[in-house]
Amino acid sequence: MLPELLLRLHLFLDDLLKSKNELVQIVTDFTLFSFDHLHLIKLIAKMSTAFLTAIAVIMCILFRILNVNSQPLKPSVWCLDQQFLDCIYKIAPVLREPYVPTRLWGFSGHVQTVLHSIVGRVKCPWPLGERVYLLLQDGSTLTYDLYQPINEAEDDVTIAICPGIGNTSESVYIRTFVHYSQMHGYRCAVLNHIGALNSVQVTSTRIFSYGHTDDFSDMVNNLHKKYPNSRIVAVGFSLGGNLVTKYMGELAKSKPNTILGGISICQGYNAEEGTKWLLNWQNFRRFYLYVMTENVKSIILKHRHVLLSDEVKARHNLNEREIIAAATLPELDEAYTRRVHNFSTTQELYKWSSSLHFLDNIDKPMIFINAKDDPLVPEELLPPIKEFATSRPNVAYIELAHGGHLGFYEGGLIYPNPVTWLDRTVVAMVGSIVMLHMDAVSSAQKVGYE
Repeated sequence: MLPELLLRLHLFLDDLLKSKNELVQIVTDFTLFSFDHLHLIKLIAKMSTAFLTAIAVIMCILFRILNVNSQPLKPSVWCLDQQFLDCIYKIAPVLREPYVPTRLWGFSGHVQTVLHSIVGRVKCPWPLGERVYLLLQDGSTLTYDLYQPINEAEDDVTIAICPGIGNTSESVYIRTFVHYSQMHGYRCAVLNHIGALNSVQVTSTRIFSYGHTDDFSDMVNNLHKKYPNSRIVAVGFSLGGNLVTKYMGELAKSKPNTILGGISICQGYNAEEGTKWLLNWQNFRRFYLYVMTENVKSIILKHRHVLLSDEVKARHNLNEREIIAAATLPELDEAYTRRVHNFSTTQELYKWSSSLHFLDNIDKPMIFINAKDDPLVPEELLPPIKEFATSRPNVAYIELAHGGHLGFYEGGLIYPNPVTWLDRTVVAMVGSIVMLHMDAVSSAQKVGYE
């Protein structure tokens, strides 16, 4: 069987090589003759079966990857609380409309995800703000960037933003969201994950992690001191969505009473199960895992003089070679993260990190957003959040058929709009959470007068 397959492969490659010569002759013919139907038929006839088959296979793969036959669909919404849902629809009518991705490539979750990682956003602004430095109890230097609203709004609202893995206020998608929020009258504060900024040195023996909410908590508390009357809405992207959700459900953390609610975008909810899926090659997940691993590893190695000093390696039993050789996040977490954060196993670390285990303690309005074609978050991780949204008041889960991981580009045939569906929708949802709070305050006042 194997010799026969090798023979067929040899014949196919030989035929394909001949097709290359035929293609050169065809191109020459194109330059020498006019295009009448008869000549076109003759040109096609010159092409070998193997060459036409190769073209057909390539076209099929492109059609498969780009999902060009897909159609725009309305977001699906899971919500038990009709009053909360009406409030969302009132401020965010975009949820009643089909999401229309960029026509040529926007129906592919892979293309959306890759473009988000490489390009971020088109015509991205660079909002002007100030950087705030905080020295934490463990010796870490925490920074966040603060941006004042450009246009006036009726209410003083601050959006506390927690970016994705290894991202900061300088990340392109964060800058676009901040600028769009400023235009709608919101103040923004963006957490810079410790270790991610090139301009800020690490001053302790740790960087950010998937479940370490102390940094976000310290930023929110500092915001409350600066603006005690400002209402706060927490917004988290990917890893930041997990941190925001976990923070909202942590009973041990004291939170300002001015926090109105939170919005989570493209998180996986369960790190224990999520890492198992990412280790599979299906849907190219192992490739994405490799990219994320190299990103985190580069941050560690960038600050190796502090994070991997002889004293730190001895204290936490770190092996620098194992850290450098790690090819996946579980391997890196075993060699570095779980040791630095004093966990016995990576599974213990993942359970502690997962927001799924903190959902039941959340007592503020929450909105969760995911895309079905997100290659980093398989559909198998989403049923628990759907169940949560349909069993608790003031919770909504919104699922799109397309959008990829943090992409959600829209408009145009090839070139998307500068502002994405995600930017427009999340800013509107911030308004929904604020309006829900104002309605509750108004109702309480009416009861008091009676």
